[in-house]
Amino acid sequence: MSWLKRERAGIKSKTNKEQRPDVPEGLWTKCEGCGEALFQTVLDENLWTCPKCNFHFRVPARTYLGYVVDPGSFEERFADLEAGDPLEFRDAKMRYPERLKLAQRDTGMKDAALSGVASVGGRPVSLTIMDFFFMGGSMGSVVGEKVARSIEAAISERRALIVVSATGGARMQEGILSLMQMAKTSALLARLQDERLPFISILTDPSTAGVLASYASLGDVILAEPGALVGFAGARVIRQTIGEDLPPGFQRAEFVLEKGFIDRIVHRKQMREEVTRLLEFFWRSTRGFAAAGQASPHAFDPELPAADGRPRPKPASG
Repeated sequence: MSWLKRERAGIKSKTNKEQRPDVPEGLWTKCEGCGEALFQTVLDENLWTCPKCNFHFRVPARTYLGYVVDPGSFEERFADLEAGDPLEFRDAKMRYPERLKLAQRDTGMKDAALSGVASVGGRPVSLTIMDFFFMGGSMGSVVGEKVARSIEAAISERRALIVVSATGGARMQEGILSLMQMAKTSALLARLQDERLPFISILTDPSTAGVLASYASLGDVILAEPGALVGFAGARVIRQTIGEDLPPGFQRAEFVLEKGFIDRIVHRKQMREEVTRLLEFFWRSTRGFAAAGQASPHAFDPELPAADGRPRPKPASG
């Protein structure tokens, strides 16, 4: 029985029912920060941030894409990559392929990352945005490969790199294969640095575990949204390990900013403006990303092996 319905006949009133219009489901959303009931139209206007307390709601990757890039500039790439089941993993309820199909049905995505090229403030970028609604934004071989190919596209086409993290870490269903993505992406970021191309890492809630321990923490500039969870191990695990209480706000963006782990906290409404300003700085300091558009000796070739020497995943058939 719904708590929002009055079932007792003695409470209902025909007069009140006639005076009160029907309210469609989903019109209101309760803020997790302050408990305020908010119109979803108001949240849309505020980029899904609470106008009362500035709480930042989690949003799908395609929604966040519109908050960062120039309108109409995005060209999706690597969309056909789809995870296999090399370990034939099965949990207590279902097999891994069934988990994938369920997540694909619910999100409309093939995996937990959206990749492509675009412009921000008129400057060329290669970017990957993670989607927490797809299996907790977990990083498997497809997510790692999309980040890797985004890095290689940045090198090949003289673009800046942007990665927006929203993840609980490596995907357990792929075991060691998911952990290998940490080394692969980190190695490619070293090549990006050698090419003197900028990398802006944006941390949203949550940005944790293996992703934070690899590419998410290697940005030339690391930005975070207010209140985002940023950390490696969970607070409960750390508390049990050290046997001490943790300070207030532990692992939140404001706490890690104070400790020097991130460079700046940026409200979602100002994120595109902030990224534009940073890209303009890098553009000028590198003389236009060192002649943008010129081919690099490290040009991306999907037929070549990945940085770890393994064959690249092929688009799934069927």
